[in-house]
Amino acid sequence: MPDAVILLSGGLDSATTLSLAQEQGYTCHALSLDYGQRHKAELTAAKRIATAAGVAGYKIIHLGLDAVGGSALTDAGIAVPNQPGEGIPVTYVPARNTVFLALALGWAEVLGAWDLFIGVNAVDYSGYPDCRPEFIASFEKLARLATKGGVEGGEFHVHAPLIQLSKAEIIREGTRLGVDYTLTVSCYCADAEGRACGLCDACRLRAAGFREAGVPDPTRYRPTLAED
Repeated sequence: MPDAVILLSGGLDSATTLSLAQEQGYTCHALSLDYGQRHKAELTAAKRIATAAGVAGYKIIHLGLDAVGGSALTDAGIAVPNQPGEGIPVTYVPARNTVFLALALGWAEVLGAWDLFIGVNAVDYSGYPDCRPEFIASFEKLARLATKGGVEGGEFHVHAPLIQLSKAEIIREGTRLGVDYTLTVSCYCADAEGRACGLCDACRLRAAGFREAGVPDPTRYRPTLAED
């Protein structure tokens, strides 16, 4: 069984990606990033998912993208919008997936793994430039050029199995695989218990996906939303 490094954020998409990689026969090593995001609930969720999946290895790398700023997810001075807007939203974190994949690539080299998995999506997504197929193809080329393994004749592959699926299709696929979505946290503004705001872009896409998939939504929302 070949080894693979799976980027695991704790959200719906990355949990589904992990299950798909396991179904394909990979020995999975899950990597989460504590990058200075607004809350740690997603990291708690990622650890739950990794434990439930029985991954071969799990690692959290700490880095400070909040020092760079420029995103509502890393700068408390920039509000997370409650309504969709035009263009690339303020929740875009500059170069995030480039940094994440670079760290996953480094761990893969250490493990002797040639495969990286990332749960990016170019259909039901928020307009992020680092969620597009062109980005994935370019990073795969970089991985082969910039590493000892690549220079010595190895071929790294970056898998983005959800990239052309709608959120509903992702949920149906995850349901087929038995993914426990109660373990996941997708909200940009989740509280310390992992309960969702129900208003941010991530919450809207998630809720719409469950509705369209015809699958009961297991998301836990803050009590104030239920009271409203």
